[in-house]
Amino acid sequence: MCRLFGMSAAPQRVRATFWLLNAPDSLVQQSHREPDGVGLGTFSADGAPLVEKQPIAAYQDMQFAHEARERESATFIAHVRFASTGGLETRNTHPFEQHGRLFAHNGVLQGLDELDAELGEYRSLVQGDTDSERFFALITQRTDKRGGDVTAGIADAVHWIADRLPVYALNLILTTATDMWALRYPDTHDLFVLERPAGGERLDHVGHAGIRSHSGQLADYPAVVVATERMDGDPGWRPMVSGELLHVDGSLGVHSTIIMNSPPRHLLSLADLDPTAAASQAAI
Repeated sequence: MCRLFGMSAAPQRVRATFWLLNAPDSLVQQSHREPDGVGLGTFSADGAPLVEKQPIAAYQDMQFAHEARERESATFIAHVRFASTGGLETRNTHPFEQHGRLFAHNGVLQGLDELDAELGEYRSLVQGDTDSERFFALITQRTDKRGGDVTAGIADAVHWIADRLPVYALNLILTTATDMWALRYPDTHDLFVLERPAGGERLDHVGHAGIRSHSGQLADYPAVVVATERMDGDPGWRPMVSGELLHVDGSLGVHSTIIMNSPPRHLLSLADLDPTAAASQAAI
């Protein structure tokens, strides 16, 4: 199953000596199970997005692991891919960038021809073959229609998909240079959130599915972390509920809204997926 990780320490920029592709005790071992790509998204001090990703497992590319090991940003997004749609190419590897925003998704949606038709000119934003990047393009379209309101854009896109397309899961994380959004929908896969106060314990953990977090600097600053799994024993971790959209603003304010109160009209099960997609969604 793909793994999502998002973090905001906004407005504070923090150095992420933590993470992610930090071999050998995290992704190097676990990427044998999540073999199809790894990616990290951050933002420079002037707000420009930086995406570093490879369509191969971390144990096959130690140089990439070294380069992605330390970045400074107010928001972070990371993804470990087990492909469901789209070949093993950089263009199909998360996170994706559109209009200065970064996006990663865990799940499957079908009916891509209908989605392409709905995208219209926004289809040109999609550089790869994945359902995820098309989902992102629909959010971008709806956000533009809502005057740049990302929360409204996500809600509109999810409502449209849930009403018309077959859906297995739409869990997502979306970041800008200052803000972070996370959605769990429906209840197919878990998504957890932790609001860490300043002065908390040092975040230093290797998740069982391969995303490593490590930052002594974060002990000095508050942060909000969203992840596919609880990343340490902190009792503050809570599961997001189905339909919950979380928005962490540029002052680290946390806003939670239930945007969906019912499951998708065409809810898929594992048995409805082809073998590749089903393997990508199975819990490990």
